[in-house]
Amino acid sequence: QVQLVESGGGSVQAGGSLRLSCVASEYIYSRKCMGWFRQAPGKEREGVATIYTDSGTTVYADSVKGRFVISQDNAKNTVYLQMNSLKPEDTAMYYCAAAAGTFSAVFMPLKTSEYNYWGQGTQVTVSS
Repeated sequence: QVQLVESGGGSVQAGGSLRLSCVASEYIYSRKCMGWFRQAPGKEREGVATIYTDSGTTVYADSVKGRFVISQDNAKNTVYLQMNSLKPEDTAMYYCAAAAGTFSAVFMPLKTSEYNYWGQGTQVTVSS
């Protein structure tokens, strides 16, 4: 089974930066995109950023647009999330996910239900 392993989380002060990495254990067939999601205590898991595997097209949540950058190295089965100008509200468990297989005509890259594979998560804590 495919495993996604995140790394790079930690504790930083507001305004700081972190770079998250996610490595897939093997090639994911029919993969459409990979993304980063986050979930804070008591809140729903939300999409942060996604990147389409073939085109490299990116989609960001409004809350992180201009601050976070998602990138990928498909040869290494790896996706990254560069997080800059971090805010306390960015504090959450961050999850890497991959969407693969058959999808409907309308694909929504920031929806958790579109993704088949999930990592274990890495904690990001931003202090004020």
